[in-house]
Amino acid sequence: MNAKEFGKKGWTPERLGSLNGKTYVITGTTSGTGFEAARILLSKSAKVVMLNRNLKKSEDTINALKQELGNNIDVLNIQMDLAEQNSVRKAAAEVLEKVSRIDALICNAAIAQVPTRKLTIDGFESQLGVNHYSHFILQGTLFPLIAKSKGRIVTVGSMGYDMGLKTIKFDDMNWNKDYTPNSAYSQSKLAQIMSIYELQDRLKKAGKTDVKAYACHPGSSRTSLIATSGSLMMRIIFGLMKLSPLTQPAEKGAYPQLMCATEKDLDQSGFYGPTGRNNWVGPVGAHKLEPHAKDKAVAERLWEISEKATNFKWDF
Repeated sequence: MNAKEFGKKGWTPERLGSLNGKTYVITGTTSGTGFEAARILLSKSAKVVMLNRNLKKSEDTINALKQELGNNIDVLNIQMDLAEQNSVRKAAAEVLEKVSRIDALICNAAIAQVPTRKLTIDGFESQLGVNHYSHFILQGTLFPLIAKSKGRIVTVGSMGYDMGLKTIKFDDMNWNKDYTPNSAYSQSKLAQIMSIYELQDRLKKAGKTDVKAYACHPGSSRTSLIATSGSLMMRIIFGLMKLSPLTQPAEKGAYPQLMCATEKDLDQSGFYGPTGRNNWVGPVGAHKLEPHAKDKAVAERLWEISEKATNFKWDF
């Protein structure tokens, strides 16, 4: 399904009816596209479970949402730090305790362009650890409830997947050599996207076709992602880009993840995002994904390595 099938404007939240009775779990909702996705879902009467590291920011976010949408919104925050695998396991257990269904898990949070090589507490290069490994554990731990709810797993990737090596650097996943902020970020996003298509294959093999898995990206959206973790140079470049027509508001950046979380009969083989210039802006729909992101042999190996690295085995 491409943007044209949704008319000239592509997919927009106008397609959403009431989401009363549905539950969405979203990582990283205190700003940017995650905040906008949560706001739109809540405005359609859905229940939203937010997974954020900073409790103060989460509280402020909930207050802001209540101010805009009213005190009756059904929103819950659970503390989770994607830089610590134990924190992810603990948060996932709390989600399973507190909700009875998950219509979609939206893996939205990320760090980007970390200027100097850093390792997580578990010993992984920070962008791979936060963006890929922790979401891998989260998806797998919540999977039984998602399956029971006939729900979805949505990964928010990035066009950055195509801006580094065209494969996974298996011989040096921690970037002991040749670290650059962009290459490591690109790897983490490629890993996230590859895992979704590998997950689709594994679901099919296990006969779990009720669960859908999608990959999307926000295009070039005006969020605080680069400002939060990027180098000064990247912050300046992106600051200038924000003033140009090559970027779009964070709200529009949230459309692809909302579409993947809600749109009926959406083709899983698609890669969803803006379809305009460079896929940075424009109407939301499916667009080209470079073939290296669906390299089956690499994806299978990445999955096995991810299970070992996280000490987590999916149970289909």
